[in-house]
Amino acid sequence: MSEVEALRERVRFLEEQLLAAHQGRGLVYAALFEELARRFGEAEAEAIMKAAIYRRGVEIGRRFAPFAPNDLEGLCRAFLDFVPDRGRLFAPEVRRCDRSELVIHMHRCPLKEAWLEAGLPEERVATLCRIAGHVDDGTFEGAGFTFAGRTWRPGQEGCCTLVIRPGPPARAQAPGPAEPP
Repeated sequence: MSEVEALRERVRFLEEQLLAAHQGRGLVYAALFEELARRFGEAEAEAIMKAAIYRRGVEIGRRFAPFAPNDLEGLCRAFLDFVPDRGRLFAPEVRRCDRSELVIHMHRCPLKEAWLEAGLPEERVATLCRIAGHVDDGTFEGAGFTFAGRTWRPGQEGCCTLVIRPGPPARAQAPGPAEPP
């Protein structure tokens, strides 16, 4: 095997591993939801998972904060550079990017694909998509934008659609206590 062939084989292997890691994360979400639902009920399980996943999104959002509150073009470039495997896992399509709105539709989702391949009912997959999608809420709201995404529902093509709008203007720092003379 030549050096180039070996490199191609390694890239192929790493791409498979990246896909498997994302699908594995999806299956962990499903197992965690089932266990939490068994113990606390489905509504509480969903609320707990959304809160935790939102917090993770806020951490991710720090990398996009320099573009807030209104550089949607800069956010678009930075976000697309951030999507794993240069977008191959999620197949993002920018449907709109202007001063008022950024809309990105994901044509694929390895988490959703794993849930469907595992035989979960579509309604359960939709619930898990709502839960997992809270990472996007946290990411964009935490960065300082307004977020109004839509997650997958049965019969819909692809997966989620991210809808990001300019956030509120940064609040001016309130003056501190007056310095003594």
